[in-house]
Formats: sequence, C-alpha cells, structure tokens
Amino acid sequence: MKTAPFTGSGVAIITPFNGNKTDYDSLGEIIEAQISGGTDAIIICGTTGEASTMPDEEHLEAIRYTVEKVAGRIPVIAGTGSNDTGHAIKLSQKAEEYGADGLLTVTPYYNKTTQAGLVKHFTEIANSVKIPVILYNVPSRTGMAISIDTLRELAKVPNIVGIKEASGDISYTAKIAALIPELNIYSGNDDMIVPMLSLGAKGVISVLANVMPREAHDICRYYFEGNTEESRKLQLKLLGLINALFIEVNPVPAKTAMGLLGYRVGNLRAPLYEMSGANLEKLKSEMVKAGLEIK
Repeated sequence: MKTAPFTGSGVAIITPFNGNKTDYDSLGEIIEAQISGGTDAIIICGTTGEASTMPDEEHLEAIRYTVEKVAGRIPVIAGTGSNDTGHAIKLSQKAEEYGADGLLTVTPYYNKTTQAGLVKHFTEIANSVKIPVILYNVPSRTGMAISIDTLRELAKVPNIVGIKEASGDISYTAKIAALIPELNIYSGNDDMIVPMLSLGAKGVISVLANVMPREAHDICRYYFEGNTEESRKLQLKLLGLINALFIEVNPVPAKTAMGLLGYRVGNLRAPLYEMSGANLEKLKSEMVKAGLEIK
C-alpha cells in the first residue's frame, strides 16, 4: 500500500468569511481549536470550505495561510479540484509551492468527461506535482463517478495515493479494498466511518469534525486500537447530529452549527443561504443531544 497522507480524522474545515473576504483571524482560531481537539489533518478549501465561491487569489491565500498556521503540527491537504484540468494544475502547483502536504482533487463537474478523460485529467494533475494526491469520488455533487477500472489505472500513477469515497456505496468501497489494495481509502461520509474502517479505510475526511473534532478522532482511534465496540457506540451516538449536519446542503448546517458554538463564521456565500425554521431547530436539538453547548 502507498504511504497514507494521514490516518484518522481529517476535518473538511469551514472557511469563515467577513463579507467578501476570508476572516483569517477566525480561521486561525478554528485551526487551533481543531489541533487542540485532536484532529489528525486539516483539509482546506474543500466543499465544506466553499472553495467553489473563492477566486483563485483568495483560494490560494487560504491554503498558504493554513500551511503557515499549522506549521507542520499535522498534515494540511489542499483542495485543488476543478472541472478545468489546466486550472486544477495551476492550483495544485501553487499549493505544493506553499507547502501543502497533499492534494484533494474532485471529479470534473458539469462538463464532466468520459472514464478515459478521467484518467487523463487526474494523471496530468498528479504528474504536475510531487506531493500525494487523493482523488475525490462524490457523484451526488459532480454527476459522475470513478469506475473501478479507472481507479485501477489511476493507481499506477506513483503519487495518486488514495481516494475520498463519498458515493455512499459500501460495495464500491469493498471492491476498491479487494482489487486496488495499494490505494488508501478515506470515508467521505460521517455516517459510514466505522463500516469504511472495517474494510480497511485509513480514516475520514469529516464534516462532523468541525463541531466535534475529538469525537471524530476517537471513532477512528478506538477502531485502530481494536476497541471496535466503543468506536461503533460513538458512531451511533452521534448519528442524529451527523444527519442534522446534512439536513440542508453542506456546508450550510456545519457553518451554522459552528456559529451556534460561538465561532465567528460570518456569512455563507450565495447561492448558499442561512438556515431557518424547522431545519434550524432540528440542528439545534441534535447539537444539544450530542452534548454541545449552544452559545
């Protein structure tokens, strides 16, 4: 198996905004809270970080700032995916220059491509850098999935080392584990951490970790220590909150929850809008049930 960029819980971290700018003071506070809370890696400028609304200058500055703030204490994985291969290469090369420990790159969305096109897209990105690349399979958002045959071909690229698997298809994960054992698997769904670990996943890229970093870390830690019962209990205990964090499109509930915990998260960027009504009350209720204190 290829060397894993990290093991355990990597937080798909939110990006706090102040109007049309990133609030770096708040981002720094959140990063410190994550590290203190036991998070095993920071994934910056992913879906949860609203990267699709960030101009390149802001996107890259958020990566640079995070690498500098983390200062080598835990790995930093930079989201550099795009539906434009050349654009993804540009972002990836700058992230490497700024010191990111690895990259997370998603399947092309909207224009999409063929499976042969996916091989070329990801291979060109990976060959443009030397740091590890994690592929991101999330067909519910992009409209396309990576086939097993395509994954097998991509695994031949030396620095394509893993996949964030968020299709929700446990059979697909089993096929990866059985047929492409050299690839490191990360759960992209917080409600499937333990099942994915049971098939050999190295951890999770987690939305839950934004609000409960210690618990997301401990689900993985218990499992790796052989205490599968405690891992399972914690997974199931937090299932209500995990579901509430996806009651509306990510990252709306996660960012709302962070604000309810007292973090300065600022605004969501359109077309995302604030939660209200029954969904907001459900989120608050599940946060309290999970033991979180709303400010």
